[in-house]
Amino acid sequence: SLIPPSHESLDQGLHFITQEGRSVFKYAVTGMADVAAEIMEKNGLTGDDVKYLVPHQANLRIIDATARRMGITTDKVMLNIERYGNTTAATIPLCLADWETDLKEGDKLVLAAFGGGFTWGAAYIKWAYDGSKVDIHPELKNVRNT
Repeated sequence: SLIPPSHESLDQGLHFITQEGRSVFKYAVTGMADVAAEIMEKNGLTGDDVKYLVPHQANLRIIDATARRMGITTDKVMLNIERYGNTTAATIPLCLADWETDLKEGDKLVLAAFGGGFTWGAAYIKWAYDGSKVDIHPELKNVRNT
């Protein structure tokens, strides 16, 4: 270690992880929104064409700012952060599972994520089936409404 643990280094807080929240927020919003906008542009999509934005569920402020920057209204943003918090790599798959019964074949979704190491990415997908016809376990029905 560059700074071996000692009473002095611990007292000085030299072994604690810190981050600059404002910088992380800025990069998360611009990174996710810009790459998602690029995906939309490459596929000739506008905000009206997109059924849902499916963002990484790290922080509601980041999600709201990303949607605003993309021109996506809040009613077109899949959210489940209130239920689960930030589940890291599982946020987008969990959102898709929670919202599956609302999706119809051909719905256009933009998935956008931001992660460790200041990485981000996005994907455009068309939903392949009518989710309202999926047989859901009774305990999972209306998971968003509980």
